[in-house]
Amino acid sequence: MRPTDGLFSLSLAGAKRVVGAAKRCVAVRDDVSKFIAEGGDVFAVHVVKADDEIRARDEVVVVEGGGEVLAVGRAVLSGEEMRAFKRGVAVKVRRGCES
Repeated sequence: MRPTDGLFSLSLAGAKRVVGAAKRCVAVRDDVSKFIAEGGDVFAVHVVKADDEIRARDEVVVVEGGGEVLAVGRAVLSGEEMRAFKRGVAVKVRRGCES
């Protein structure tokens, strides 16, 4: 639980458990998956798919095309905006699976 706003943060272990049933997933291009797994932020231009339920400030799971968990973080844009925008940060990554 985050002390700043009282919301829950998703851990990598938790993300791996719920990824199949999660409604708030962001899929990215495979060519940037290593960068994101190392803790880099997700830019809107790299988003391949984003769930419609995502709103700005939601906890999201970042996955590669095959569905493997790369990172967890907080959405900066809504799911619709992530798919439409070609510039800017879409997800502020908190923890990558290789960081």
